[in-house]
Amino acid sequence: MRRTYFGVIVFLGILAALHAWIGWQLLPALTADAGWIAAGAAVLALSLLLMPAALFAPILKRRGMAEAAADRLAWAGMLAMGAFSSALLLTLLRAVGLALAPLPDLSAIHLHELRETSAWLVLALTVAATAIGFLNARRTAAVVKVSVPIANLPSQLEGFTIVQISDIHVGPTIKRPYLQAIVDKVNALDPDVVAITGDLVDGSVRQLAPHTAPLSQLRARHGAYFVTGNHEYYSNAHEWIAEIRRLGLTVLMNEHVVLRHEGAGLVLAGVTDFTAHQFDPAHRSDPHAAIENAPAGSPRILLAHQPRSAAAAAEAGFDLQLSGHTHGGQFFPWNFFVPLQQPYVAGLKRLRKLWVYVSRGTGYWGPPKRLLAPSEITLVTLTAA
Repeated sequence: MRRTYFGVIVFLGILAALHAWIGWQLLPALTADAGWIAAGAAVLALSLLLMPAALFAPILKRRGMAEAAADRLAWAGMLAMGAFSSALLLTLLRAVGLALAPLPDLSAIHLHELRETSAWLVLALTVAATAIGFLNARRTAAVVKVSVPIANLPSQLEGFTIVQISDIHVGPTIKRPYLQAIVDKVNALDPDVVAITGDLVDGSVRQLAPHTAPLSQLRARHGAYFVTGNHEYYSNAHEWIAEIRRLGLTVLMNEHVVLRHEGAGLVLAGVTDFTAHQFDPAHRSDPHAAIENAPAGSPRILLAHQPRSAAAAAEAGFDLQLSGHTHGGQFFPWNFFVPLQQPYVAGLKRLRKLWVYVSRGTGYWGPPKRLLAPSEITLVTLTAA
């Protein structure tokens, strides 16, 4: 517990230092008026308070804060987090640019103008990135069509469709109307299978069951299937597994089903999240167990939340793995950091004989912000190799 408190203090200290640095870099360049500088400092101080408050909102809700108040706090803090991320990056780029500029060759007037103009540019771009990112995140995800060539695909399975949705993160800022729009768009595609590859929720069944109810309306020829993501384990995965089954979806826990389509068989398997064993040793992710005793000669498709499952999936003999988790980075520049943890960020990739498709996610996590990483509802079509 003492280590946890120390970690929180260090985190808050770093956050405070970064806010102070942004203020030191920008406020004197924006204005010489003490009142406006004080107002800018107050905005930065408010951001500093809101960001950790948003992260602690679920705890405050569990301890008695009204749900509406906790959600409003989360909204404010997550918006502040998104704006701060852009402001920090742009301020850093400005500082580097000024450091590399031939400042000794500029007159005092031109130097002042350069610093003032660049500071206003940081402010304008921060507002623009936050607004555009918000609109991108809150719109219903577009349909992305992907054709996957499968070796020895039976002719009856040519054109077989799977609609994948992933990483919706129903929670403080994503509620029933957001999910309902996704379900309606999925159903309009009339798929053979619907696959949900984890991170559906951020919160308890008690809090979010009314908001996940639209999942019961999903329609597909061979049904809808779900595998757990890491966020299910943050939110009591056992309760969510039971709730998702109650809604009529099939939860695949290191197991498979054999679908019969026009007389041909297709093996659809699913594994628990890559890190599930850290929460429940009985839930250790195992692609080999998921395919055990599956009929030979049928295409084998694996639902696995994290792309990190691909190495084991390739060894187990799967033809295709559908994953999420990465959000495609969600917004610049985080897409450059995803490869530090995951082998693939987004799109269709190849690992030996295994195809891996990584969805950018259908919702978002944390800041309601998406830049250069659009959300998606993925329409996967199987074709003969």
